[in-house]
Amino acid sequence: MVEESFRRTRKACHRSWAPRNAPIPGTHRGDIMSPDKRRALMARIRGEGTGPEKRIIGELKARKFKFALHVRALPGRPDVVFAAAKLVVFIDGSFWHGWRFPLWEHKLTTAWRDKIASNRLRDQRSFRKLRRMGWRVLRIWEHQVERDAAACIQRIVAALKKELK
Repeated sequence: MVEESFRRTRKACHRSWAPRNAPIPGTHRGDIMSPDKRRALMARIRGEGTGPEKRIIGELKARKFKFALHVRALPGRPDVVFAAAKLVVFIDGSFWHGWRFPLWEHKLTTAWRDKIASNRLRDQRSFRKLRRMGWRVLRIWEHQVERDAAACIQRIVAALKKELK
């Protein structure tokens, strides 16, 4: 028998519920929090300086890369901008930006479904605008950073090397 400390635990989230490309079973069950608790929780959610961002940015700084953060002049306000390489990096939350959204959208209220769908459309528009402006767009998902931050850094480094050749 395997000791408890060696067992691999999985984070309880939508991506661990179903096999690849299978809809996640269930329907929306209503909010489990009071409106005041929900409001307080939502007020704590940040758009900048999230854990995954801090992790990636810290590693990039440790490697002495030159970059800018949250450049307002660019569409979508990318999280990390490498101007010399014309490369932008978005570090997106899996829920807020709808990773595999069609598989779990049926579990949301109409308001949340509309919110995340509009976030996805806005992301697509921003990515298209950036590409038309000559930028290369790299998207890293929150769950990818949590699972393997080193692989995410390698993707960024590889994209930089490709652009600077």
